[in-house]
Amino acid sequence: MIAKLILKQLGNMIPAEDEIMRIHYLQHVPFEDLANIERWAKSRGHQITRTLLYQDQTLPEQEEFDWLIIMGGPMNIYEHEKFPWLVREKEFIAASVQGEKTVLGICLGAQLISDVLGGRVRKNEYREIGWHKVRLTPEARTSPIFSALPPEFMAFHWHGDTFAIPPGAARMAKSDACKNQAFEIGRAVGLQFHLESSMDSIDHLILNCADELDGSPYVQMPKELLSHLDRFSEIRGYMEKLLDRMEENFGQS
Repeated sequence: MIAKLILKQLGNMIPAEDEIMRIHYLQHVPFEDLANIERWAKSRGHQITRTLLYQDQTLPEQEEFDWLIIMGGPMNIYEHEKFPWLVREKEFIAASVQGEKTVLGICLGAQLISDVLGGRVRKNEYREIGWHKVRLTPEARTSPIFSALPPEFMAFHWHGDTFAIPPGAARMAKSDACKNQAFEIGRAVGLQFHLESSMDSIDHLILNCADELDGSPYVQMPKELLSHLDRFSEIRGYMEKLLDRMEENFGQS
């Protein structure tokens, strides 16, 4: 009897086949992967595949995934000569948005989405690195996705460029250093800030991009970046809430 009850409980925990999302992500450098997004996806029973663009791997066919996640990276989205795979990546992202896939872009990923949808990416007035407050816009508070987040919260940042809100999209968040921190359009979401970051992922950024820690007004030093232990669990919770809302409202394509 007890064994049957345990088996029944386990069965209830396993998602049905039509509830399993096939998540594919694009990675631009070895040190910026899914981080805490991977933990969320595995806890929900979703499938994960990836393309390592820095290894010039082949992109999948559109029918092979439901959800596309585009990670960050230190390159500029217009450095086509240095990173020729950017051209086919942009074409792939555009096809995914047009094909009504669920699409999430983080930092560089959000800039790429903005670019393919007609938004301009440029150097921000300030480099923004470290823990800085993000505030939701009035539009975000009525969004089924962004209303999962508090009106104001601390997020992690590491960027020098910024995106314009693409035509037809709604601006969802801002910070003191950067007025365009997030947007939503159809089934696509762009985040300039990082909620997926863990201590390990930030440590990897420090090791690989320390030359960007220039002491400018919105740039914090390594000790400050890693000293707020409570913030890591907070942003992980925010990331999970946002992903849950995207799954609930967008589902499979």
